[in-house]
Amino acid sequence: MLVRLAVLMGLLALWELWAARRDPLLYVPPSRVLPALGRVIRLEAYPALLGHLGLTVLEVLAAYALAVGLGLALGFALGLPRHVGEIYEPLLAALYAIPNVVWYPSLMLFFGLGPASKIAFGVLLGFFPVVLAVLAGIRSVDPHLLTVARGLGAGTSTCFLKVVLPAIAATLVAGFRTGLALTVVGVLVGEILGARAGLGYLINYAYGRFRTADYAALALLALLLVVVIDGAAAWVESRARRWIEGAA
Repeated sequence: MLVRLAVLMGLLALWELWAARRDPLLYVPPSRVLPALGRVIRLEAYPALLGHLGLTVLEVLAAYALAVGLGLALGFALGLPRHVGEIYEPLLAALYAIPNVVWYPSLMLFFGLGPASKIAFGVLLGFFPVVLAVLAGIRSVDPHLLTVARGLGAGTSTCFLKVVLPAIAATLVAGFRTGLALTVVGVLVGEILGARAGLGYLINYAYGRFRTADYAALALLALLLVVVIDGAAAWVESRARRWIEGAA
């Protein structure tokens, strides 16, 4: 802990010394960022901050819910018939490898500058980890377990609930967490690229008006939002893994 703190303080000191010799309009030292962060948090710089932040959180929640729902539906639809999953999984992996930001202009033209395009972009980024996790999990299920279950008289639904789901649960939880992180990134990037409200919009607003200290403070606030969401996801993942291990 002390080593990490020392490294952080050293980096801040280097940042302070480096920025102090540069154009203050473009480069901002930590000594200016912290007061700006205080003004932002106290709603002095941007009185409507809570509304923008609330909109971003709602967009993230809506996008993540859609990404999980669509990912689970398509993943099970393609993965349960094993030959279908083997055909389409490489195609999905190839689409996932394409930088998703190239799709955002089309989404913005189709959905406009409102929250819909940000939600759609978040869904696009969060969807692929979920569906690929489902396909990978189903592929890893031991077929002998299904054979034994069917031999004992288990039906299709029982095999799914008692064999398939427990076997893919760990992979699925990891896919959920990755999907959540990418959904948050997608919503924030969408707001920065083109929006009329949201935390990303405020970041772009401050940057476009050379409010460098405010820009850095808002970026730190976005980082804090990501850390909080990822921490909550990590807690849920650890609880889910314990439940899976206990059930096993």
